[in-house]
Amino acid sequence: MIIQQGSDLVMIGDSITDCGRVRGARAAGHDELGNGYVSLIDAWFRAVHPAWPVRVVNRGNSGDTVRDLRARWQRDVLDLTPDWLSICIGINDVWRHFGDQQQIHDHVAQDEYAATLEQLVSETRPRLKGLVMLTPFLIEPDRREPMRAMMDQYGRVVAGLAARYDAILIDTQAAFDAVLAHVPSSALSHDRVHPYLAGHMILARAFLRGIDAA
Repeated sequence: MIIQQGSDLVMIGDSITDCGRVRGARAAGHDELGNGYVSLIDAWFRAVHPAWPVRVVNRGNSGDTVRDLRARWQRDVLDLTPDWLSICIGINDVWRHFGDQQQIHDHVAQDEYAATLEQLVSETRPRLKGLVMLTPFLIEPDRREPMRAMMDQYGRVVAGLAARYDAILIDTQAAFDAVLAHVPSSALSHDRVHPYLAGHMILARAFLRGIDAA
């Protein structure tokens, strides 16, 4: 496993990472990890390395774009001084191109997405033992579909930054595509964005394989 046992791992992102996590004093036990891929990854660490598991912290916020990450980066990443950091952002940046008028107003263009994400990564990478970057995804097999095509473009931005900053790249779109070859998107999500539990297992498996853990 690439992530050393006993490391602190902060996982930051949007609603896919958040997945109903409980904040602050109300959080109890694993409620603070939500009920998605972050919780599944934490469960794997605790089951396989019970004496010295990786300590997982969920810092997903529903609705976030890369702009929102930048606004809370100091508090939710730098102040926590993690050993490892996982970033999964971009779905809302793309999705809002295709929403109502207010959502379209709030979309993040690809150039801004790339520049902002690189600013955060370049600032933070020297402080980390390791960085994991997950591509944004759409649970849609047709690569010609407009939102899927744009999501792939933003995914290529993530791949380029991962290569440039010595990060582990998790191609979440490829992980979903492998399953979508056998089942319709409706089996994994009601809106092609928010996965059912099976979709979160796909994300967790891709992450664990990326760090040579499963």
